[in-house]
Amino acid sequence: MRLEERKAAEKENEHDIKEFNNLKKQLKSLKSEISKDEKSNDTLVSEDNRNNMLDALEEASSFVNGISDYFEYLERRKLYNSDHNYNDINDKLTKKIMKIKKKDLDAVAKEVECYIEQPILSNLFLEVTLRCNAKCEHCGSSCGYKIPKDEISAEDLKKTLLEIHKRYGAQNVFLTVTGGEPLMRKDLFDIMEYASGLGFRWGMTTNGMLITEKTIENYRKTNMESISISLDGLKETHESFRKVPGSYDKIMKAIDLLKGLETLRSLQITTVANKKNLHELEDMYKMLLDKGIQEWRVMPVDPIGRAYDNDGILLDKEGLKYMYDFIREKRLEGKMIVEYDCSHYLGLKYEGLLRDHPFICGAGLFIGSILANGDICVCPNVRDKSLIQGNIKKDNFVDVWENKFEIFRKKRITTNDKCKKCKSFKYCRGDSFHTWNYKEKKPNMCMKEILGNDFIE
Repeated sequence: MRLEERKAAEKENEHDIKEFNNLKKQLKSLKSEISKDEKSNDTLVSEDNRNNMLDALEEASSFVNGISDYFEYLERRKLYNSDHNYNDINDKLTKKIMKIKKKDLDAVAKEVECYIEQPILSNLFLEVTLRCNAKCEHCGSSCGYKIPKDEISAEDLKKTLLEIHKRYGAQNVFLTVTGGEPLMRKDLFDIMEYASGLGFRWGMTTNGMLITEKTIENYRKTNMESISISLDGLKETHESFRKVPGSYDKIMKAIDLLKGLETLRSLQITTVANKKNLHELEDMYKMLLDKGIQEWRVMPVDPIGRAYDNDGILLDKEGLKYMYDFIREKRLEGKMIVEYDCSHYLGLKYEGLLRDHPFICGAGLFIGSILANGDICVCPNVRDKSLIQGNIKKDNFVDVWENKFEIFRKKRITTNDKCKKCKSFKYCRGDSFHTWNYKEKKPNMCMKEILGNDFIE
C-alpha cells in the first residue's frame, strides 16, 4: 500500500469506527424493542416473523462486532505506535501497552495453530535462478555468475503453476520472483506471461541493475504489481558491498523508469543494515525521500550464506538497537512507510513498533517456494538440504504441500529444551527457520540473548 493510500485509509477508519459504534447501539436497541414486543399483549408481528428478524439481527450484530474488533485493533496499534518512552517498565501506560501487545500476540499464536491444522498457500516464492551479476558479501544463497546445470526449466515451472491454479485458484496465491538475479533468466517473462494469464498476481526482488525500458514494457505486459530493489548504502558503500562498480547509478535510473509503470502498486527499496552502512541510514532516508520513494524495508544482515561468520558486517546489540530506534523514529515521522523485515521475534518492547504485524514465521504454513533446481521448500533463505520436501521435476507440488511439510507444522523442529522453557516460546517458536542452526539445534539469532534487558517478556 502506498503512503497516500495508507493515510487515506487511516482517516477513513477513524470515521468508520464511529459509524460502526453507532450501528452497534442501534442494533442493540432494535433487538430490545423486538423482545419487548414479544412480551407485550399487543404484539405487532407474528412469532415466525419475529424469530426471522431476531436471526437477521443476530447475524448483522455478529458481522458488525467482527469489524468493530478490527477497528479496535487499529486503535490499539495507534496507541503502541505512539512516541511513548518504554524505558520504565513499571510505568502505568507502559504496562497497559504491554498488556495490549500480549493480547495481539496471543491472537497470532492462535492463528499459527489454525495454520498448523489447515495450511493455506498464499505466498509462493519462485527462485528462478541462482545466477547473479553481483557478488554481495551477505548473500544468503551464495549466488554466482555461472548457470547451474540443474536449473529448473520453464516447462516444469508452467506445469507446476497450472497444478497450483487448478487446486487453489491462481488469484489466491501471490508469486514472488527471486534469485539470484531474476532478470538474468532470458525466458523469465515468458514464464510470467503464462502465470499472469492463469490469474496469478506477482512481484519480484531484484538488484535493479538490469532494468531497462524494454524490461518496463515486459513488466507492463505481464502485470507485475510490486518490486523490491536492493540498495545497501550510498554510492561508494553500496558498490563496495555488492562488488559492482556503477551499480548505484543504474539503480537510480531504474527507479525513475519504474515510476512510469502503471501496473506497479508497490516500489520498495530494501536495505540490509550492517556495520559498513549503519552510519549512512539517515542520509539514505533523506536521499530516498528526495527520490520520491514511499516504501523502505530495513533489515539486519542475518548469519546465513556468505554472512554466516562475517563479523565484519554482522550487527551487535548496539547496532541492532540503533537500527530499531532509527526505524521507529522514521515511522513516527510518517513521511515514508519504513518497516523492519518479517524475521525474528523482538520481544514486547519492539514488537508492533517496527512493522505493521506481529512476528510470525509463515514457512510451511502459508509460505512455500520452488528453488532454482526445482526443490520444494519454504522461504529461499532456508538453505538446509535436510528441509527439502520434494522436487517439481518428479513431484506434484500440491501433493507435497498437502502431505508433507510436517517439520514446519505439527512436528516443527526449531525447538530445544532451553527454548521450550522460555516465556516467549509461545510467540517465538524457535524464531525464523532460516536462522536456526540445524546441526547444533539452537537459533543462530536469539533476540532475547542479543538484546538482554531491552528484550521485554
